[in-house]
Amino acid sequence: MESIYLHSLNPNPNPNPLSRSTSGPWRSRFAPNLRSSNRLLRIRRPRSLAPPLALQRRSSDHDVVVVGAGIVGLAIARHLLLHCGLSVAVADAGVPCSGATGAGQGYVWMAHKTLGSDAWQLAVRSKQLWEEMADGVAREGLDPQHILGWKKTGSLLIGRSAEELTTLEERVKVFTEAGLRAEYLSSSSLSSMEPALEVGKEGGAAFLPDDCQLDAHQTVSFIEKRNKSFAPEGRYAEFYNDPAIGLLRSDRSGAIEAVQTSEKILYGKKAIVIAAGAWSGSLMRSFDVNAPDVPVKPRKGHLLVLENFNEIKLNHGLMEAGYIDHQVGTSSDSATADSEQTLLSISMTATIDAKGNLVLGSSRQFSGFCREVDESIIKRIWDRAGEFFPTLRTISLDSLRKRQIRIGHRPYMPDGKPVIGPVPGLPNILLATGHEGSGLSLISQALGTAEMVADMILGNSPVVDCTPFSIRAR
Repeated sequence: MESIYLHSLNPNPNPNPLSRSTSGPWRSRFAPNLRSSNRLLRIRRPRSLAPPLALQRRSSDHDVVVVGAGIVGLAIARHLLLHCGLSVAVADAGVPCSGATGAGQGYVWMAHKTLGSDAWQLAVRSKQLWEEMADGVAREGLDPQHILGWKKTGSLLIGRSAEELTTLEERVKVFTEAGLRAEYLSSSSLSSMEPALEVGKEGGAAFLPDDCQLDAHQTVSFIEKRNKSFAPEGRYAEFYNDPAIGLLRSDRSGAIEAVQTSEKILYGKKAIVIAAGAWSGSLMRSFDVNAPDVPVKPRKGHLLVLENFNEIKLNHGLMEAGYIDHQVGTSSDSATADSEQTLLSISMTATIDAKGNLVLGSSRQFSGFCREVDESIIKRIWDRAGEFFPTLRTISLDSLRKRQIRIGHRPYMPDGKPVIGPVPGLPNILLATGHEGSGLSLISQALGTAEMVADMILGNSPVVDCTPFSIRAR
């Protein structure tokens, strides 16, 4: 039986699941003046309606409120809980790992990063923090692979054309000069490392032996469990399946001081962090606050997961060099654009996950928040993989019964850099989103982003320069 995982922050058909519509019968459930000193942004209701007492009683006070329970949001909560005494609440329209986090391949890679780019130091720091987390798990006497799905597989960035090979050789040289372990592999060396792979006599690869991967579901479960350990002392709370629908501004100070969800009012005394992935931009717009537009948009991706697939064996994580060229693209704004017009790329990625499943990707497509599986894209992913793995060409995709299709909406920024930092005019509102533009960055940059946001909230000197990630001039 085929399983289909449609990963989204909200299973409801509303295209912006973190924000409810202002129409419908639910509208009269809440009134604008929930405390005498506050006014609610975004939600427009008759002022004659009084707020239900139950809602007023369900308010709670926290130092920091994080909207979004993906890997970035939960990592921000974790960092604050571990490194200071602040209390944190996390709210989400869905549940952890129901969005792009749970639909990815879990790469923690440097192979596809560009030395000298604005995001390079963030990637380096994030990878260091992931390795420290894995080491910490080991020091507790636990197996990082069992707990996090952590594997130091190394990465292979594969080229087949003369142009790609030249680029890979230069990339290895630059990485080596920067202190990373990197090696250029000829076709024969590559074949000995990955016998199932075929790239021709002229092919080759950049090999980074220290690149790693993890299992997003296992890692999120671990982080969430550790976060919950702070709940008995009143420092952590989570509110899932409870979408944010508005912000509360103080009439006295003018500052945004609370998030209203469908069920509660969450006051954040020091900060409110919007880490809602691909929904962050539309969520901020729905709040109707006077703030710069956040041009993050959903970039849909398909992955094909083959359970207990033993026809080929892989020893490393693999990616074709062409993936890098397709990291930044342009979307079609035409409402009539069909799948072919909005499909930007299909590039071969392949790995064996912590459960032994073969994970093949990947597609990149601008199609709004559409969550439907496109079987033609799955077929193209399979055919593309077959160009690199001859054994797959002998197997019919239709004959595969134990398979999953993962769909996620990556938070794409046109300039390839995430948005991390305060919102101009709303100093206690911080953004942490847009990690897709530089490729495979949602998980790999999560811990560095969490550290950066925490330092901003605490007033600490940043470990990584945060200037390139400001929303200003974006």
